[in-house]
Amino acid sequence: MGPESLPPVEAVVDLARRAGRVVLEIYNSFDGATLRKEDGSPVTAADHAAEALILPGLRALAPEVPVVAEEHCAAHGIPAAAERFWLVDPLDGTKEFLRRNGEFTVNIALVAGGVPVLGVVEAPAFDRRFWAAGGEAWQQQGNGAPQRIAVRRPPEDGLVVLTSRSHGDDTRLDAALRGRRVAERRILGSSLKIALIAAGEADLYLRFGPTMEWDTAAADAVLRAAGGGIDDPSGRPLAYSKPGFANAGFVAHGAAAD
Repeated sequence: MGPESLPPVEAVVDLARRAGRVVLEIYNSFDGATLRKEDGSPVTAADHAAEALILPGLRALAPEVPVVAEEHCAAHGIPAAAERFWLVDPLDGTKEFLRRNGEFTVNIALVAGGVPVLGVVEAPAFDRRFWAAGGEAWQQQGNGAPQRIAVRRPPEDGLVVLTSRSHGDDTRLDAALRGRRVAERRILGSSLKIALIAAGEADLYLRFGPTMEWDTAAADAVLRAAGGGIDDPSGRPLAYSKPGFANAGFVAHGAAAD
């Protein structure tokens, strides 16, 4: 799919930003009420409210493109993948939302031919967003001017390695990093980890446990456009439209060392 056939990314950025405001309003007045989905994971009013805004917005923007969204799938089952479809996580990092550390995101991606070709990651608590389309990656802080972003070369003094706040595995991480020069390990929640690699603020994120495609697709689109990527356990770029939309472990990385 060429850039000319993509929906206008500015409209998707605006939609994610509006969903982020809804999430932030609930976050700022949150009373702690949660429910549990069938898999035992928590869900809040913010998850549902953001998705209720995003789904009609995407349908208005591209009526012919189906939408696969986390909470709809939790309630109605996971559909078969189409050649071209939206992947939505209305609140990535619900556990971070509950911990009140701000490390949660709204993720919207467009997948075509198994590849995320457009992605928006909104971090409402930090008033920061990342997006990509047409091979270009951008970020914006507040209402400031958007800035192009790109991954960095591994620093001489060592890598900044990001690890999950909720799904860390220090033993496996130690083994995977053996022989690499590491300057810092930083704990962070949600798809922010992948977005910060795209922005050249970190270098590596190793995920050992499973995720779902809606957890990764938006940030993956940004990271690819910024010059990095996410590799599956076989070393190939992470593929989408897999049966059940499930990911195994992966490695998100910036530029390769020379």
